[in-house]
Amino acid sequence: MKKLIMATAVSMLALSTSVMAATTIRIGHGANENYHLHRALEKFKTDIEQKSDGKFEVQIFANSQMGPDREMIEGVQSGMLQMAVSPSSFYSSWDPSFDVVELPFIYPSKQAALDTVHSPAGDKMLSKLNNMNLQGIGWMENGVRHVTNNSRPVETPEDLKGLKIRTMKVPAHVKTFNSLNASATPMNFGEVYSGLQQGVIDGQENPIAHIYAQRFYEVQDYVSLTGHVVTFYIPVMNLEFWHSLSADDQQLIKESMRDAEVYQQELVAAEEGQQIEEFKKIGTKVNELSPEQLQLFIDATEPVRAEYKEKLGADVYDEWMSTIKQVAAN
Repeated sequence: MKKLIMATAVSMLALSTSVMAATTIRIGHGANENYHLHRALEKFKTDIEQKSDGKFEVQIFANSQMGPDREMIEGVQSGMLQMAVSPSSFYSSWDPSFDVVELPFIYPSKQAALDTVHSPAGDKMLSKLNNMNLQGIGWMENGVRHVTNNSRPVETPEDLKGLKIRTMKVPAHVKTFNSLNASATPMNFGEVYSGLQQGVIDGQENPIAHIYAQRFYEVQDYVSLTGHVVTFYIPVMNLEFWHSLSADDQQLIKESMRDAEVYQQELVAAEEGQQIEEFKKIGTKVNELSPEQLQLFIDATEPVRAEYKEKLGADVYDEWMSTIKQVAAN
């Protein structure tokens, strides 16, 4: 009997030690569980936990449970949170260079945008995060942003005149919509649906997958495929936490994140067309812009790009634009 008790105690101690040995990585983000970002992070979680043989436990907190994006980033900087996945534009609060990633109409295609961030210029941008006590571990898609509203199809900048359009709290985005005759209205993401429903704002701008996952199409009559900005999330980790990991563990995290990015792209490619069809089914009108109409938007937002070229300087602005040209030509 004593031997049985001893054996049970030893096995329980071993189990307890095994559980205690797992290192927890808590990840915060602002999207909901249906969004492709969350599903890609679930793949990241599975890969990390399985390939590390349980050395890591990954916990994902969606829907801004860890606070709005800026608060999450600050939580990672302080070490209260191990990881956050926030739009790249939020990091411009610490380093204005990040503004260049999300300027209006700079990418000829989404693929060119993806190739730009996954280039030496993109790697150089991520390295700047170390100065913020953060380690950048990749680029995940937020998406190509489009305009929705309740008044009319948006086919020219003139169609935005007088409309209160919700934007992220990103100066370049606010300037973009003000240059297009709209009244840009920055607002936290979690407040957008009720803002649209109650008429506090006339419209908003987001990628198709967000419009679908957040069900904005239920409270919007028009979706106009303006494609004005391509946005990215940057997954970041607390720098001290990152340096506490072995080289093999760091490599596992980077490789797993890259696999999650590829999986996310597969989800977007498979689902975006279907999501647009869902909008149409419930009566939301969807319109595309002709090249001539698109050019009107490009011309109207030129002052925004010119302002940021001067603000950021040639070393940042020109290098990014040069990279876009190089990848687009390949």
